Amino acid sequence: MTVLPDDGLSLAAEFPDPTHEQWQSLVEGVLRKSGKDLSGAAAEEALSTALGDGLTTRPLYTSRDAAPAAGHPGFAPFVRGDRPGGNATGGWDVRQRHTMPDPVRLNEAVLADLENGVTSLWLTVGGAGGVPVSGLARALDGVYLDLAPVALDAGGDFDAAARELLRLYEERGVAEESARGTLGVDPLGHAARTGAEPGTASLPHWAGLCDTRYPGLRALTVDAMPYHEAGGSAAEELGSALATGVAYLRELTGSGLSVAAACGQLEFRYAATADQFLTIAKLRAARLLWARVAEVCGEPGAGAQRQHAVTSPVMMTRRDPWVNMLRTTLACLGAGVGGAGSVTVLPFDHALGLPDAFARRIARNTSTILLEESHLARVIDPAGGSWYVERLTAELAEASWAFFQEIERAGGQAAALRSGMIGERLAATWAERGRRLARRGEPITGVSEFPNLAERPVERESAPPDPSGGLPKVRRDEAFEALRARSDAHLAATGRRPRVFLAALGPASAHTARASFASNLFRAGGIEPVHDPVSVDASTAADAFAAAGAEIACLCSSDALYAEEAEAVAAALGTAGARRVFLAGRPGEYAGVDAYVFAGCDAVAVLTSVLDRMGVA
Repeated sequence: MTVLPDDGLSLAAEFPDPTHEQWQSLVEGVLRKSGKDLSGAAAEEALSTALGDGLTTRPLYTSRDAAPAAGHPGFAPFVRGDRPGGNATGGWDVRQRHTMPDPVRLNEAVLADLENGVTSLWLTVGGAGGVPVSGLARALDGVYLDLAPVALDAGGDFDAAARELLRLYEERGVAEESARGTLGVDPLGHAARTGAEPGTASLPHWAGLCDTRYPGLRALTVDAMPYHEAGGSAAEELGSALATGVAYLRELTGSGLSVAAACGQLEFRYAATADQFLTIAKLRAARLLWARVAEVCGEPGAGAQRQHAVTSPVMMTRRDPWVNMLRTTLACLGAGVGGAGSVTVLPFDHALGLPDAFARRIARNTSTILLEESHLARVIDPAGGSWYVERLTAELAEASWAFFQEIERAGGQAAALRSGMIGERLAATWAERGRRLARRGEPITGVSEFPNLAERPVERESAPPDPSGGLPKVRRDEAFEALRARSDAHLAATGRRPRVFLAALGPASAHTARASFASNLFRAGGIEPVHDPVSVDASTAADAFAAAGAEIACLCSSDALYAEEAEAVAAALGTAGARRVFLAGRPGEYAGVDAYVFAGCDAVAVLTSVLDRMGVA
């Protein structure tokens, strides 16, 4: 038997190293088969994806894309983690969010969570939607406050809520050094949500108190969620958070707190989306940016940013809400790999109202599965060294820093909010994203793609109202949700949904692809497709249309059969009473065809016009 030499397992040592240009040449061949005659960089560009913020994801990253060295966890610039051990020692903090005004019911939910895997509590206190400050003691009855960290979210009632929590610590004999969590003081975040003038006078008091007496408590939260929920991009979210953090640093150091002590009083909250790589890069870039701020302030070692990641409310859908479990799993994975110290998984029914016990259980078990069964936290910064992730981190940091500088030039975060500069930028970003959503360039599974008109609605108790008056709150599904609501109203009034007759021409091999496309598109607007019989021609189309009980029709077939039969079938459908005849395919010149539906068309505009023409209110 031949014994292989011990050459360090260099299995590819005798193969020549291909060049980037050689790979591009192979890509040219692939694109040529799909009808695209592109070469070189243009061929690679055809496979690239725009992310927003001027960033582009390319199909291939190599060593030439390597970003500057990211260092080690626990050391500046903290890209690889804010602590030397990262989450490897015990996993991330599983923080469950609770928004419930009844302290008794809130207490039941809190205890159930803590007994089943949750490690800290995020409580909405005060205002119209939170538990009253006076009910905080009852809500935390039976909670071991020296073991379970509490993060307050009290909006404009932060002074009263903080006093009450500290009173509970004292009343229940919790040693000052054992108290952990955050008081959640965030006047700029409250201003962003409500339009109120930020009151920062008490910031130095709470920060100084926590710094000297409660080493496990952080006084301030820099909440970037209002900017994400208003439709902001990743760079706008990070830039706004950075500007808020800098504003708080100025306030605290101006009152006599050192830079290191001031940095130690901040916790940053970010959104985690189903785009796992962007989430990973966002959290890494956020640490890099804050480290730069600390460095400029003369305390590079104080720039370890404490992060709390929350699965995005913007991505949550009201239709087919079960799919939200998959979205939040991906978001949680991105947050964990990205190095967040605390992670909140919103329940899958978050967009429908107050979550039930099952939804909360699935939410907390998402982290448990990723930590205990997928072992996601065993390696610190597992994405580190990926040419793609490192390059995306660096590019996102640059874009975020540029937006931060814009805010600073506008007078800082408070002034930029007051003037409307931030709101206008976020609105423009959301409008552009809305166009992609309407054209289904950014698909929403269960809503704009593969909707299920027969699904039974999931009903929940209404949630308390969110703070309002400031930046708006948006959802990806809002345009399609409005269409589906019109269809639901029609169903309730008439006993049936609006219908479209799919007039398929020729054999299944010719029409299946476009019939499936058209069916999917019309369902996204709550319009029921009727594909019976399987195929029609000019002589049978009228009777089939009448039997379908539809008001509009859509031709579905190949370009070749359209050339032969489309005009005759369209004429037959028009004679039979079709209010509008569509054709699934690129626009052409077919007599009798009123409009065209195709990949990239404005689906929301098409579906809105159809419902209008049908008289669906």
